Amino acid sequence: MKIRQDHSRFRQIVRGRVKNDLRRYMSSGELIGKQGDKTVKIPIHRIDIPRFRFGSKDQGGVSQGQGDPGDPVGGGEGGDQPGQGGEAGEMEGDKALEMDVTIEELAEIMAEELQLPNIEPKGKKEISTKSVKYSSIRPTGPESLRSFKRTYKQALRRMVSSGEYDPGNPLIIPRREDRRYRSWKEEESPTTNAVILYMMDVSGSMGDEQKEIVRIESFWLDTWLRSQYKGLESRYIIHDATAREVDRDTFFHTRESGGTMISSAYKTALEIIDADYPSDEWNIYPFHFSDGDNWSVDDTATCMKLLKDELIPKSNMFGYGQVESPYGSGQFIKDLRGTFGDEDRVVLSEIQNRDAIYDSIRTFLGKGM
Repeated sequence: MKIRQDHSRFRQIVRGRVKNDLRRYMSSGELIGKQGDKTVKIPIHRIDIPRFRFGSKDQGGVSQGQGDPGDPVGGGEGGDQPGQGGEAGEMEGDKALEMDVTIEELAEIMAEELQLPNIEPKGKKEISTKSVKYSSIRPTGPESLRSFKRTYKQALRRMVSSGEYDPGNPLIIPRREDRRYRSWKEEESPTTNAVILYMMDVSGSMGDEQKEIVRIESFWLDTWLRSQYKGLESRYIIHDATAREVDRDTFFHTRESGGTMISSAYKTALEIIDADYPSDEWNIYPFHFSDGDNWSVDDTATCMKLLKDELIPKSNMFGYGQVESPYGSGQFIKDLRGTFGDEDRVVLSEIQNRDAIYDSIRTFLGKGM
């Protein structure tokens, strides 16, 4: 019981440390690459664990020999302990302690620190999924499902009741009629599914730092949405003057030198939605990241029409993040504000640098999506 209490308190300390340092985690990207299916390894840079420290037996001190109230325990200043004194030592310094935190717990910390509302699917149909649940025991079944524990208990019960059991020689030999097997049943449960469509400008004006900011933002967007939906899929589109769908690794490491035609990304996103994600069955979240440059005023007008007539009506929310670049004009977010300033499903965020990621995530997720 005491160990469980101590473990629970330690987890609370870890949770508090992650919450206090959330802005730093969001801006540094140090959690990316440490994510498993259900947990994330988080480096906790310092947690003091209470421990005893013993001094030399001949030093005296409080309660043994000489000493006055206020004297330090263990022999005064200095000493040979690791980390003390002004000179360089041979002992190791403090290392970051990596703790496993579940995706759900990390999302809860995000919700508390960023004050995020829970997502309510907007007019989307729930999809029923079948799952197998082992819920009972029966006397017949395949050998692969035999329950050895229940078989042993049944054999023991039979031998005790028939007088065959010998406490001096407790040998239990199951018979065919003692065998017990796990039984299952199929259950249908409603699952609300969602898809994120990430779109990114990979033209020459989007450098490595801009792509890293997008990579960090996508990690935290994924983390939050996975806590809100049982099934979440992610698709990736890159574009310069043309657009194409790619895998995640290619998405974050491709750099082109051509111009920028944003409408090509929106057309590709609509093709994916129409082919794989009917809007009456899926919660759809397109996120587009760019430095704000576009090929022409005519293409910007095409983008606004695609958004207004097709992409926004099919989506729960459309998010546009403008990553500041020394080569980008930053015009596109102004055009979006002028066209969709009053549209609740359009969320715009300007991201000057990594320090702005924290506020950008809150902007994207703060409306409940």
